[in-house]
Amino acid sequence: MPTDLTPGGAAPGGPALEFPDVESLHDLGTFVRRARTLMAQGSVRLLVSGGVLAAWVCVLPGRGLVGQGVVLGLRTMPLTALHGVAELDTTVPLAAISDRLARRAGTGDLSTVLPVPPMENTETWTALTPARSGWEQVGIVAGDDLLEVAKAGISEIAQGAPEGSGGHAVEALRKRVWERSVADGALTAGVGLAAYGLGFVRPGAEVSVFRAGPWTRASTPVGHILTR
Repeated sequence: MPTDLTPGGAAPGGPALEFPDVESLHDLGTFVRRARTLMAQGSVRLLVSGGVLAAWVCVLPGRGLVGQGVVLGLRTMPLTALHGVAELDTTVPLAAISDRLARRAGTGDLSTVLPVPPMENTETWTALTPARSGWEQVGIVAGDDLLEVAKAGISEIAQGAPEGSGGHAVEALRKRVWERSVADGALTAGVGLAAYGLGFVRPGAEVSVFRAGPWTRASTPVGHILTR
């Protein structure tokens, strides 16, 4: 029995995620760390269903009520149990997860239980829920092409937005770069940014592309990137 749980299995400070092993918990930590390189002040949506944790992050926020151009990253991890609550769907700061994992490392905690941070963020992108079914595969894209697009885009933004550039100018440049169509129109450069930054694509790998309604999904064995 983990020491930070009560005999009834509930976390005294709120809900807690119990992973099958330390490696699975470290997997969440790696995902959060990579997400913070793309959006230091971002959030992660933690959604538990059927013994699986779905961790969502927003790489690019999109525009308008329908979030046109939004790019989301999704990584799933197995769970042994959810303690303290019957179900969980909460959005918390990425930094809060990082802080909790850092404290664990500092104290040598090797348990497989992670208390969920109590602070909750309101993010408009969490209302954009991709389809769970009805996906149709429409193609395969070389992972190397997405990685190259991401690196080229990062370089273009760095060179085109020198120190002192106004916020509007930088945002306009980012929009132009990451909304470009790539892979013969199948994806946008923003998908490449997510694939590169989140570590979802490895050199030499292939990326399967699916569509369902207005949504497009780029999937690898590591994770999924969804856009509309």
